Amino acid sequence: MGQRERETARRMLGGCPDIGNFRFWFADQRWEWSEEAAGIFGYAPDEVEPSTELLQNHQHPDDRQRVAEALADAIETATPFCTRHRIIDTEGETHDVIVIGDQLFDEQGTVVGSAGYFIDVTETLEGNLQEALDDLLPDVIDARAVIEQAKGVLMFVYGVNADQAFRVLRWRSQETNVKIRTLAEQLVADVVGMGGALVQQRTRFDHLLLTIHQRVAPPEPVAD
Repeated sequence: MGQRERETARRMLGGCPDIGNFRFWFADQRWEWSEEAAGIFGYAPDEVEPSTELLQNHQHPDDRQRVAEALADAIETATPFCTRHRIIDTEGETHDVIVIGDQLFDEQGTVVGSAGYFIDVTETLEGNLQEALDDLLPDVIDARAVIEQAKGVLMFVYGVNADQAFRVLRWRSQETNVKIRTLAEQLVADVVGMGGALVQQRTRFDHLLLTIHQRVAPPEPVAD
């Protein structure tokens, strides 16, 4: 998030003092965070290296288990997430924070971690919060919803559970080098177009799943 985006977000959140970004790699549990993110926890720039243990130590005791479970779920499912909880900074002050994470990809298009933002909403009026979040990162919320829809389709057609359905989506993503969200959107659109006889068209569905990447529009080039 650049300076302009941070200032816009602060105004939208009613004067929220700190919005910092982070990146987290699943394989080695490695974190990176911005100076603003460090400041939310009470640290000066480069004062400390972020880690899962460090962040857990700053969680409010009543929220620690819930946050740990949310992180474990993010690692297991590799999907976007959003949590709201309390932290205690280095001065002993309690902050209400929102953590929003989206998928982090490597050069091959494989999900290798999460990238997103710490947002300090301690001083934010509750009435402004949802509107601000909807404007800040709507794609994260939409991505989670469409992935869940696609998982539901796979669960219904193949008779598998949620974890197995997600593994199918992740397999197709890795095989085709297309983002999971993009595949999920196309799969849902394809199924809607098939009408109501989904179970009777199992063979047709198999074809849709295995060729879904071919119907994904190529990304538009980014202007310099």
